Amino acid sequence: MTLTTATDRSDQARYDESLTMLSEASVHKHFDPFEDIDWDSPEFAVIPNDPRWVLQKESDPLGSHPWYQALPLEKQIEIGMWRQANVAKVGLQFENILIRGMMQYVFSLENGSPEARYCTHETIEECNHTLMFQEMVNRIGKDTPGMGPLMRFVSPFLPLAGSTLPVIFFMGVLAGEEPIDHIQKAVLREDGVIHPIMKGVMAIHVAEEARHISFAHQFLRRRVPKMSKVGRFFASLAMPIIMRILCDVIVIPPKQFWREFDIPKQVKKDLFWGTPEARQTLRDYFADVRMLATDSGLMNPASRLVWKGMKIDGKSSRYRSEPVRSAA
Repeated sequence: MTLTTATDRSDQARYDESLTMLSEASVHKHFDPFEDIDWDSPEFAVIPNDPRWVLQKESDPLGSHPWYQALPLEKQIEIGMWRQANVAKVGLQFENILIRGMMQYVFSLENGSPEARYCTHETIEECNHTLMFQEMVNRIGKDTPGMGPLMRFVSPFLPLAGSTLPVIFFMGVLAGEEPIDHIQKAVLREDGVIHPIMKGVMAIHVAEEARHISFAHQFLRRRVPKMSKVGRFFASLAMPIIMRILCDVIVIPPKQFWREFDIPKQVKKDLFWGTPEARQTLRDYFADVRMLATDSGLMNPASRLVWKGMKIDGKSSRYRSEPVRSAA
């Protein structure tokens, strides 16, 4: 018993130290969307028929589809602008939910909690991200809805999980953050020319989300092993379901997009997730999360079947943000 207590205290000390480091990083390296992005610079101007809004082949599945590539350049640009504006709108809506849930969680913490300090730092950064995303939408000038109507309807209730079901809530946090992070890194790595608004916004978001994702991973690694066996089992089944549902909400454009540009149903089916390439992309989004599930005791024979049923099974990362490597 004494050894266990000493071990627990040592683990708690390491966890607290890591949160203090994350908090200090937020103090010394953070961004302000209206100081660090020169929105009024001429190079940030949104002008008609700018080819930098064409969707890139490697980072956006629609950009690589033959249907899109066969369109006139003007149409590709129009679709690209709408698509990027809606991605930004979805991002700010997701982070709005995250902010409210995080504050629900912080409300329940004790005085002196390193979690309370870090979560508040993260909330401040997420508030800045919502400002940044909304400014991007405003500058592009497309009145996009973001998430679909069902998700917008249930959004007031989701933050309550922050205080009542924190493990489930932080699974939801990763379900949104991991695909967005994966997509934005792909955009920034791509050789194609992208608009400076996108580049500036994504660079800031990727830099700060690294801390946010790190915290969510550490939180679950610490919390899950302390759950009861029954609770941990049900959490293991819930994890892949949460990942797939929220991934679809965030990544798949709303019905308005397909109607407005008269995009064939077969194109939508191909992109989400009807081709082998699209299905592999979907699996790649969650390589780090599968590693987390394994390390934290959430991967078992039953949960593996659910991961497979959700079509997001596959090889786990060996370390966080391990690059995806194609087979030789």
